[in-house]
Amino acid sequence: MSPARTYVHPDREDIALPRVLFALSEPLRLAMVRKLADEGEVDSVELGPDLPRSTLTHHTGLLRESGVVFVRAQGRKCMISLRTEDLAARFPGLVETVLAGYDADDAPAAGEDAK
Repeated sequence: MSPARTYVHPDREDIALPRVLFALSEPLRLAMVRKLADEGEVDSVELGPDLPRSTLTHHTGLLRESGVVFVRAQGRKCMISLRTEDLAARFPGLVETVLAGYDADDAPAAGEDAK
């Protein structure tokens, strides 16, 4: 039996505003964060069902490394959730403000490059 996948996440105090803002600056990642904010924890595939696996892995990895999401393995699934409490503690109101100004109609369709 192979060992369970583990993921490295920054500690709360190491979540940096420039990295969070960079992660949230890409429309596809912002759409992913919106879905997580609305639905809670989801399988990574649900964040981009029409995306190539490599693209999905890239974007979810960047969100994880920036401290925006928490990723955990559950069998063959990769479960992802928004780090709501950690982000609110570090940057009160940031995620809510960004999502309030986010227009889903501006997000690129799956497979479409962001402009």
